[in-house]
Amino acid sequence: MTQTPQSSAPPPPGNDPAHGAPTMPSVPPQPARPATSAPTPTAPPAPATPGADARRTAFAEGFDQLRAAATTEPGRLRIIGALLALLVVAFGAIAAWQMTERTAAADDVLNRSQPLTSDAADIYRSLADANTAAASGYLAGLQEKPAMREGYERDIRTAAAKLVTAAANSEPGSPSANTITELSRLLPEYKGLVETARANNRQGYPVGGAYLRAANEMMQQRMLPAAQKLHQTENQRLRDDYADAKSFPWAAAGLGVLALAGLAWAQRRNYRRTNRVLNHGLVTATAAATVVLLWLAVGHTVARAGLNDSYDHGVRSLNVLHEARIASLTARSDENLTLVRRGADTRTLTDGKVVDAYEWGYDKEIDELGKALTRAAGLADDTAGKKPVQDANGFMKIWKDRHVLARDDNDSGNYQAARDRVIGAAKDPTSVCFDNVDKALATALTHEQSEFKQAASDGRDSLTGLPTGAAVLAVLGAAGAVLGVGRRLSEYR
Repeated sequence: MTQTPQSSAPPPPGNDPAHGAPTMPSVPPQPARPATSAPTPTAPPAPATPGADARRTAFAEGFDQLRAAATTEPGRLRIIGALLALLVVAFGAIAAWQMTERTAAADDVLNRSQPLTSDAADIYRSLADANTAAASGYLAGLQEKPAMREGYERDIRTAAAKLVTAAANSEPGSPSANTITELSRLLPEYKGLVETARANNRQGYPVGGAYLRAANEMMQQRMLPAAQKLHQTENQRLRDDYADAKSFPWAAAGLGVLALAGLAWAQRRNYRRTNRVLNHGLVTATAAATVVLLWLAVGHTVARAGLNDSYDHGVRSLNVLHEARIASLTARSDENLTLVRRGADTRTLTDGKVVDAYEWGYDKEIDELGKALTRAAGLADDTAGKKPVQDANGFMKIWKDRHVLARDDNDSGNYQAARDRVIGAAKDPTSVCFDNVDKALATALTHEQSEFKQAASDGRDSLTGLPTGAAVLAVLGAAGAVLGVGRRLSEYR
């Protein structure tokens, strides 16, 4: 029989085999610890998020969205549609704006600046004619005819009325306004001198000639130069309006070409991705932009041609005819004053020769009249314009011949015969020649004014409806571009 082996494990630590009684294990003494309060547990700090304090702008977020959208075909199509619509609308807006400005400038040429230029010329002519009538009336003395006196009064009234009109259309403080104010102040003073000269002359006082001379000097040295300055200022204003009306709308044309190029590119891109030749919306946008661009180019070209014609065969002719009329009026005034002053006023020429100042003035002005009539005949483009100029030239030649006879009588001491040849008592006076020249020039001026109005109206009317039409077609084109791109986008839904 086998015996189970005894375990050799040591006895429990609490039993001592030698004494048979349990014992406790010894524990080494621990040093005393000071009493302290228990620490309060704290949460660990949250990790810092990079850029948490930096706030993103709406632009940056929008850019990110746009960039993300551009990575997909629907996003790209939306961007293309928006850009095409913006481009077409910008083209229409710029075209409407620029053509509105040119239409307004063409209207100013027809209804504002050219009429004001003519008014300024009429002021000059009325003043010069009044001065001539005053000298003629003084020379006639008691034999002054009512028609001559009425002509003088009519010229003064015309000058005053034209000054009022010019003042109403001028900007306060402008050079034109200052000139008009000066002329309005001088006109009553001039009229007072003429009335004093006339009253003294009718009573037989020689001092009347001095008053008439003072009136003439005021007219020649102050009033007529001021009127000439006014005419030049208004003429420059007219040229500026012409320049504004005729300038080509390059900005609108450039945007139009860019819009057509963008639409063509979009249609080509659409064809390459879908094999569809036409996109109705894009075709509509292209057609609208093409119509606006062609209308812009053709309308402005026709308007420019009409305005050029109105200037070349209207304004230029009017300016030359005004110069001719003023030269004839000044020559007539000098002719009368030659007999009024009877050699009291002299002029020393460059060669040392002393001549009568008014006789020398007559020769100078009659030469200017001949040159102006030659230029006016060259500018006239039809028989109705050339005939009155030719008539005026013929009357001027007769005037010169009769003036020579009056000068011979005056130089020989026959003052009465010279006066009769000038103021109308003789059979063939120079006054008739002057009147005929003036009437012929008035006829030519009326014709050229009509030519100007017709050509300028044709030019302005060529732009009628263009600003509104450009705006409407641009909106239609933008809508077509959006719908065309929208049709492609619907394929992705």
